[in-house]
Amino acid sequence: MAQVSLVKYISNYSSVLNRDVTSLGKQNLFDTSLETCWNSEQGTPQHILVEFAPCVCISKVRVQFQGGFAGKDTRLIDMDRKEEICPLFPDDNNKMQVLELPVSEQGVARRRIKLQFATSTDFYGRIVVYSLDFCGSVADDAEPTAKNTDSTCASDAVITIV
Repeated sequence: MAQVSLVKYISNYSSVLNRDVTSLGKQNLFDTSLETCWNSEQGTPQHILVEFAPCVCISKVRVQFQGGFAGKDTRLIDMDRKEEICPLFPDDNNKMQVLELPVSEQGVARRRIKLQFATSTDFYGRIVVYSLDFCGSVADDAEPTAKNTDSTCASDAVITIV
């Protein structure tokens, strides 16, 4: 299947270690290089706010943390509706993790989401993300939809941020 970039931009994030946006900033989340990362400053909570160019229906979040600096009490939030989509439960390791959304949330078109880390496995609250990716489909409509049983997303399409 074709790989398509859906991220318009990362519109906001909580912090960057030592304000070093060149080496540790948001551009490193989607560059697919394991030699670069986004590294938050210490403290909680931390977050990453993503805006998609077309509306999308997200089925999975793929994330790779640095072990010892993973997010805990992680929540995926729909910023247009101002409501939690679901909690996510990443492990504290260096592996690429695939976190699946509940089936009831996979058919909902979304434009802006927040990945919020209420706490961290690091004592100081730092988060280190080497890779972040979203799988799902492009929404049929241009606008986010209310939750309902009618899917507004194409089925069986895979979208990967590259």
